[in-house]
Amino acid sequence: MSDRTPALDAVHGMLTLLFAVVALHVLWHAVRSPGAGRRDRVDLVLHCAMAAAMAAMPWSYGAPLSGRAATVFFTAGALWFLLTAREAPMFADRLTPAGGMLAMAWMARTPPGAGASETVAAAGVPAARHTGAHGHATDASTTATLVTVVLTVYLLGCALRSLTRPMPALRTATDPAHRAAATDPYGYVRDGAMSLGTAVMLLLPH
Repeated sequence: MSDRTPALDAVHGMLTLLFAVVALHVLWHAVRSPGAGRRDRVDLVLHCAMAAAMAAMPWSYGAPLSGRAATVFFTAGALWFLLTAREAPMFADRLTPAGGMLAMAWMARTPPGAGASETVAAAGVPAARHTGAHGHATDASTTATLVTVVLTVYLLGCALRSLTRPMPALRTATDPAHRAAATDPYGYVRDGAMSLGTAVMLLLPH
């Protein structure tokens, strides 16, 4: 890729390491929780799939992760986290992974207008005949930038919230949401690191 530089590769390498550690932690937690319910197992699969996909996305072998299938998969993952919350506190906690899934779906999409621009350029058609099409592409680019900024700010807020939360009490947790957190005491750190890394990925070429 022409936009790759050693500095960008270094940042991508650090993010890949971060996401790989997150994926390994999710697998470790899954092994330590053999009696987890169906919803918890699906959560772990989605967390691991997203972390692994984010680790691979910056590199050439991550190219198959872009496209409609990946967008649909991660959009469905976001809906899963939102629709399977049983209580208000649990819903609030599940907004973080849902936001990460939406960001992944957004990054995996085919940029609007890219295909059309490439087709026009390949055909050698004069640009003056496509002023309207270019104007539409500009509008689409502005919308894409706005969506990227909103997702980035949201994920940074999620990262700040997760990384500054106190560790759950392992012995005194009583309500379901706190009991669930106590079974995965490092979950907040993992979610915060994932949100922070995803926010950075949104702003980088990939």
